[in-house]
Amino acid sequence: MDTQPIVCFHIKDKDIYEVVDGFHRYMIMKTYKDICEREGGCLPVAIIDKPASDRMASTIRHNRARGSHDADLMSNIVAELVEMGKSDAWISKHLGMDADEILRLKQITGLAALFADKEFSSSWE
Repeated sequence: MDTQPIVCFHIKDKDIYEVVDGFHRYMIMKTYKDICEREGGCLPVAIIDKPASDRMASTIRHNRARGSHDADLMSNIVAELVEMGKSDAWISKHLGMDADEILRLKQITGLAALFADKEFSSSWE
């Protein structure tokens, strides 16, 4: 099995663990009986205690480190972070993106709300 642990967040009020990174590894274990048996039904797990925005940033950093990139997923995460009130500067710092990349990802979602804090010049009077 993969040497990387599944990264989880403990939702205390429901007493469940949410997968932050490693969903596909988790699903392989659940889906393939032979792999589950080979691994003794166990996966290495790391538990993080971070707010949702930091968990999203962690997911993106993990994906980038592995070289996997999904523009639609990234744009949806940027949209969620903006809706949570995170600034472009926060997104840039925590996700390792430059301003142009953030702008392109915002444009993919097509949500006008993502540009609400931007100034635009008037086209006409």
